[in-house]
Amino acid sequence: MNLSIRGQQIEVTDALKDYVDKKLSRLEKYFDAPLNSDGAVTLSTTRGLHTVEVTIPLKGIVLRAEDESDDMYASIDSVVDKLERQIRKHKTKINRKFRQEGSLKTLFVEDPTGTVATAELDGDTDEDDLEVVRTKRFMLKPMDVEEAILQMNMVGHNFFVFSNIDSEEVSVVYKRNDGKYGLIEQG
Repeated sequence: MNLSIRGQQIEVTDALKDYVDKKLSRLEKYFDAPLNSDGAVTLSTTRGLHTVEVTIPLKGIVLRAEDESDDMYASIDSVVDKLERQIRKHKTKINRKFRQEGSLKTLFVEDPTGTVATAELDGDTDEDDLEVVRTKRFMLKPMDVEEAILQMNMVGHNFFVFSNIDSEEVSVVYKRNDGKYGLIEQG
């Protein structure tokens, strides 16, 4: 796997690069073939907190994890644990739904550590995570991005769905962890 490691408001030392490479190489044991994808790792420091974001695009899925703590190395460890959990969940889901040859199940190694087989026994199932417990319907008022941000802040939510008056499409504004705002538009 090719990793692009970059720092935001932090210098990425050789020791940090080596630690990230070593920890993320643990993920390769879950795959049949070497990963040819390009993973992105972002290390940042904001207000004394160390944040690690990892994104690994694979065939049919994207693995992504983020962690924030007082220690950069602890954040890296936590992100790797989260990514391993995602891989185990995807493997369990694939084994359950796709039993035929040639599906996504060929992406993963058959039970390298025995942890995948026990994921369901531990109560770690996708069915609980994917249950819709509430549905809301509402009319989308046409507005610009600034008005949508104001509306989002007024209702106290961290995202807001609206009809973008400029593009005449459904868009979403959201509040980022750094206190700034993001916009999701149809592509």
